[in-house]
Amino acid sequence: HVQLVESGGGSVQAGGNLRLSCQVSGVSGYSYDTYCMAWIRQVVEKERETVATFGTDGSTTYADSVKGRFTISEDNAKNTVYLQMNDLRPEDTAKYYCAAEPGPYCNSLTSSDFRYWGQGTQVTVSS
Repeated sequence: HVQLVESGGGSVQAGGNLRLSCQVSGVSGYSYDTYCMAWIRQVVEKERETVATFGTDGSTTYADSVKGRFTISEDNAKNTVYLQMNDLRPEDTAKYYCAAEPGPYCNSLTSSDFRYWGQGTQVTVSS
């Protein structure tokens, strides 16, 4: 039974920081070099946005809207994926989801391609 459990969301003022965590369990053969991992956010009635990805080769990608402010990382020993979010802006307000998909072709994935999702954690940034 695959589980992705996010934590770390909350309410902050603009300019603040948060770190989201995604605990991965129940994924057969999971490790950072076999699964593509992503943080995806969604605002109600808007399209999902893939914020950051961590590929099976350790490469990372970021949406233009968060480059230079957000950092995705993995701790394979803890089966945990992180999203460090610095200098948060009101437009970062969304529900953030952790998602996983068996690799290795991570760069071609869209948000709809990820088969495993967490329940999401809300991030609210006030001005």
